Amino acid sequence: MLSRVGRLARLLERARRQAFSRSKLEAWEFDVLAALRRAGSPFQLSPKALLQQTLVSSGTMTNRIDKLVETGLVRRRDDPNDGRGVLVEMTATGLTRVDAAITRLIDAEAAILAGLTKTEQRKLAESLRRLSLDLGEVSGDD
Repeated sequence: MLSRVGRLARLLERARRQAFSRSKLEAWEFDVLAALRRAGSPFQLSPKALLQQTLVSSGTMTNRIDKLVETGLVRRRDDPNDGRGVLVEMTATGLTRVDAAITRLIDAEAAILAGLTKTEQRKLAESLRRLSLDLGEVSGDD
C-alpha cells in the first residue's frame, strides 16, 4: 500500500511542477508567492513571516526575495509600523502568476480525483488527514 502512496506522490509532484511551469514559476517561487497570497490584500509580509511560513533559512529567504524582486514578482517597501523594518509586497505580475498556478493546481487535482465519487474523495481526505496527524504526533512535528 505504501508503495502505491509513493507512486501517487510522484504523480502529484509531476502535476504540481507542470502547473508551476505553465504559470512560469518555480516551486520555490510559488511557495513564497502563495504565502503572500494567503496574507490577503495588500499581499505583503515581513521577511521573517515569510521565513516562518516557508520553513527555509534566513539566508535562503533573502536570496529568494532578491530573485523575486529581480523578476518583478515582488518588491520591498519600508514597513510603516517599523522604521527599520521592510515588507515584501507581491506585484500585480506576481499575483497574476500565483493565481494562474493555483487555478492549474485545482484543475490538476480535479482531474486526478475525477475517477472517485464525492463520497470516496471525502473518505480519502479524511483518511489522509488522520494519517498526517498521526505521523505528525509520532515525529513530533506540528
